[in-house]
Amino acid sequence: MAKALFVVMDGLGDRGAETPLSKAKTPNLDKITPNCSLGLLYTLGAGQIPGSDTAHLALFGYNPHKYYRGRGPFEALGAGMELKHGDVAFRANLCTIDDNMVILDRRAGRADYGMDKIYATLDGMKIDDVTVHVLHTVEHRGAIVFSGPGLSASVTNTDPHEANQPVAQAKALDSGAEKMAKVMNEFTKKAYELLKDHPVNKERIEKGLKPANMAVIRGAGVFEKIDSLKDRFGLKAICIAGGALYKGVAKYVGMDVINVPGATGTTKTDLNAKAQAVIKAADDYDLVFAHIKGTDSCGHDGDFEGKMKMIERADAEFFSQVIDKFDVFVLTGDHSTPVAAKRHTCDAAPILFRNETARPDGAKKFTELNCAGGSLGQLTGTELMHFILDYLHKGHMFGE
Repeated sequence: MAKALFVVMDGLGDRGAETPLSKAKTPNLDKITPNCSLGLLYTLGAGQIPGSDTAHLALFGYNPHKYYRGRGPFEALGAGMELKHGDVAFRANLCTIDDNMVILDRRAGRADYGMDKIYATLDGMKIDDVTVHVLHTVEHRGAIVFSGPGLSASVTNTDPHEANQPVAQAKALDSGAEKMAKVMNEFTKKAYELLKDHPVNKERIEKGLKPANMAVIRGAGVFEKIDSLKDRFGLKAICIAGGALYKGVAKYVGMDVINVPGATGTTKTDLNAKAQAVIKAADDYDLVFAHIKGTDSCGHDGDFEGKMKMIERADAEFFSQVIDKFDVFVLTGDHSTPVAAKRHTCDAAPILFRNETARPDGAKKFTELNCAGGSLGQLTGTELMHFILDYLHKGHMFGE
C-alpha cells in the first residue's frame, strides 16, 4: 500500500531572484530534485493572501469557503480541549490593564509565571446557561470555549489588538448573536473581578513582572462536526506538529495527532525527534503530515539568514532521514512569508513532488524560480491534495 509524507514548511516562499531557499545549502533535497516534479502553490487561489488556518484547511482538501468557521476552534482543539457541536471557541490573551480597563500590555510582558493558575481561575465559570472552559497554552496565550444553547460566532472581539486602548465591548454582528455578545461582556466583568487582586498577580508584581489581570478574546468560531479525511477520501492520516493551530486543523479534519517531545513550533524545535516520529508513523498511516514552523517565524522577523539556516537545518536533520521512507514525498509551504514583507503575501509557495513514476523536471535545485517552470504548473491547496490522492491510488475519476 502506497504511503505519503506531506511536509509543510510554514511561510517557505519568498520574493526576489535570491531567496533563503535558493541560497540555502540543501544537499539532501538537491540529490532528489532532478527526479521530482516542481510547481507553484496558490493555496487559496491566485491573488489571495492565506491565513495559516484557511491555508491548512485547503491543503487537507477542504474548501475554506465551505468549511471555515473561525480560528478559535482550531486553537482549542490543538490545545487538547474537547468541543461539542455548537460550542463557540476563541483565542485568548492574558494582558495588563489599568483601573480604567485600558490595556497597558496585550501580553502581560510575555512572562508565563503563574499564567496557568490565572487561566485556571477562569475555568468553569457559569454565565446563565453557559459554561466557560479555559485552558492555558503558552506564555500569555490560551483557549476559551463557551458551551451552551443558542450561541453564535457572529460577534466582535474584546481584544482591540493594540495597547493603550480599552478592553472592547463585544457586539453582535447579527440578531442571532446578541446572547453571545452579552455572555462575552459578562465574562469580561467577572474576569476583572477574579483577576484584579489575584494572589499570583501579587506575586508577579513582587517579582517585577506585569500583572496578568484581564483576559481578552478574539477569533470566534463555532465548532461543527464535518466528514473526516477517512470518510471523504479513505485516508488514514496523522499530524506531527508543534503549534496548536496546526494540530487543531488536523483534528478538525479527523487526523490523529501525537505530541512529540521537543517539537516546539519554534526555530529551536527538535527536528530529529520529528523525523523519528514520522518514520514510526509510516507503518500505520496512509498519509503522514509534518509541519515545520521556524521558516515562517524568521520571515515575520525579516531574518533572511535565520530563514535560510532553518531550511538548512531541516535538510540536514529532517529530510535526510525521511525522504526515502515514503512512496510519495511532497514538500511545500502553506503560503509565502517574504523577509522583505514580514507578513503573509499572495506570492505562490514552491512545491516539490516525488514519486518514482512522476515526471522528472530535471531541475538541479528546489527554488521558487525553478518551480515556476515546473511540470506541476500552478495548483491550489485542494487541487494539490487531490494530486496526492491519485498517486496513493485513492483518487476518483469524474465521469466514465
